[in-house]
Amino acid sequence: MYLRNAWYVAEISNDVGAKPVPVQMLGEPIVLFRKPDGAVAALEDACPHRKLPLSMGRIKGDRIECGYHGLTFDATGACTRVPGSERIPHAARVRAYPAVERYGFVWLWMGDPKLADPARISRIDHWGEPGWAANSPDSMMFECNYLYITDNLLDPSHVAWVHASSFGGSGTGTEDTPVETTVTDEHVIAWRWMMNTVPAPFYAPLLKFKGNCDRKQHYEMRFPSHMLARALFTPAGTGGEGKPLHPDVFFMDSYNFLTPVDAKRTRYFWIQMRNVRAGDVELSRQMNLAIRKVFEEDLRVLNAVQIGMDNKITPNIDLKIDNAPLRFRRKLAQMIEAERAPSPMAAE
Repeated sequence: MYLRNAWYVAEISNDVGAKPVPVQMLGEPIVLFRKPDGAVAALEDACPHRKLPLSMGRIKGDRIECGYHGLTFDATGACTRVPGSERIPHAARVRAYPAVERYGFVWLWMGDPKLADPARISRIDHWGEPGWAANSPDSMMFECNYLYITDNLLDPSHVAWVHASSFGGSGTGTEDTPVETTVTDEHVIAWRWMMNTVPAPFYAPLLKFKGNCDRKQHYEMRFPSHMLARALFTPAGTGGEGKPLHPDVFFMDSYNFLTPVDAKRTRYFWIQMRNVRAGDVELSRQMNLAIRKVFEEDLRVLNAVQIGMDNKITPNIDLKIDNAPLRFRRKLAQMIEAERAPSPMAAE
């Protein structure tokens, strides 16, 4: 089940051009195409005649033509041409999805179009601010349910084992520093401070200071499935809740946008913001490559988790470290159930 009245990332903006782009989201086939005015249109990827994917057709100006019999549809989903027919059948239309481009991504609203408010798109802090840089957006396909990824992203301790040579390091194991959990109507946050520790290998070359650090892991999973993973490093003795930021503080905000494809596949999109060497293009390139390798470590583990859970012969268990993931799952399930329930007015 999915929360449908929400914005999800459909594609990276630069990957939508003059040709139809097929995507699948929440079990629904969708075609994206860019109109002459530059705006992106999103339609159900199935001609109503014989259900050939419209993505197998052609773009004709601000419309898309089916590659089977030439039925043509505008960006609202209305059929505007049926070759050889004197009239257009009333049922000759496809669903249109509200589409917005922001932060280098194409976002689609998957629920009631009347509720599609762009202000509800998950925000990226410091976007476009001086002194901050964004890496290039990227994505990969995970062969697992999206909730296994939200479990992973709300578990700061997994870096000690899955990412030992990159995001991990001293103090990241659960026996070293416990994880706190904060729950609101908008998100679940798993967070902790690790004091006077050696900087993790990935981050050490990026820091402005030498020696040990105080490190904060802030993993904020926003409903329905968008994560802000904030890494904060500050000189040892200067960190902690409520303290003013040290001039040499380092931030890397990793925004991870999970789009369920179906019950066992998830498109994982991401982009990172950093507050150091904002104009360093080569650093951004190197970080793009390094971060992709880190996420490939998650992919290897979580794809295997899906297989293991599908084929388990004994029940799985939950641990103390699963507090934040389980609370996120419960809250999301409640939101999905509330969305599916009939409104009081509809029952009258």
